[in-house]
Amino acid sequence: MNRMRRLRVNETMRSLVRETSIEKSDLVYPIFIIEGHNIKNPIDSMPGIFQYSIDRFEEELDRIIGVGIHAILIFGIPEHKDEVGSQAYDDEGITQRAIRFIKDKAPDLLVIADVCLCEYTSHGHCGLICDEKIMNDETLPLLSKMSVSMANAGADIIAPSDMMDGRVKVIREALDENGFKDLMIMSYSAKYASGYYSPFRDAAHSAPSFGDRKTYQMDPANIKEAIRECLSDIEEGADVIMIKPALAYLDVIREVSNRTDYPIAAYNVSGEYSMVKAAAMNGWIDEKRIVMENMIGIKRAGAKIIITYHALDVARWLDEK
Repeated sequence: MNRMRRLRVNETMRSLVRETSIEKSDLVYPIFIIEGHNIKNPIDSMPGIFQYSIDRFEEELDRIIGVGIHAILIFGIPEHKDEVGSQAYDDEGITQRAIRFIKDKAPDLLVIADVCLCEYTSHGHCGLICDEKIMNDETLPLLSKMSVSMANAGADIIAPSDMMDGRVKVIREALDENGFKDLMIMSYSAKYASGYYSPFRDAAHSAPSFGDRKTYQMDPANIKEAIRECLSDIEEGADVIMIKPALAYLDVIREVSNRTDYPIAAYNVSGEYSMVKAAAMNGWIDEKRIVMENMIGIKRAGAKIIITYHALDVARWLDEK
């Protein structure tokens, strides 16, 4: 008789044959930097997550480094917003100043710069608009300009999240032309028009003022399209491809993983985080157990990199283990 239970008899045996593990090096922690001074704003829909002004961010930076997280994804929230998102590509913009501050305080910390106009535009969409239509080709030069500005500030990775067609190609060309041939692009390749983003829009002040993002973000029903998006971004010059959200799209991660050897990042997004936090705060679930199971599920599906608001907790739990 084949007794599979022999492999499960105790923790030592289970560890010996375990197929998937989570390491701190897998994790990226998203952060929110806001214009102003002496600001540490709690985000009500994301318990434990805050908006920081640059002068208050050092305390969070100490926490990140203290638990051994090696990479962050930065989102800047400007005071001034306009139709063309001019603060996104201003060398003295909030995100650029924050990147310089972080690289000065923690030069070895990997800084991933999100590239999108939505946090910087008065209308909250990810591109330029004309008669309430999001303009693809007209937006590309601004994304290129933003990418070069973030690179000049010291970003280690450029992460375009706008979902405009062709943006990886023009960003790669712009980076190369400006002396950043070795700078990596982590593309939000399969970014779905998901209901899981609502808490993020509270955090980043990026809700659209009209309509939605379904004309440029992906239909949640489609998986073959996601494969085409990922392969297209690789062809255009992406070094890492991202799938977002994670938990409702584990099948997409797996299918893309089967099609390419390129590294895959998965974004365990704000709504996924907030649901776990809410259930844990009500005593309905074991937070640590659920979060670690989610992390394993994402990794098992084929992701190498996990962007998650749980990162600091996961790092501490790994130390306890």
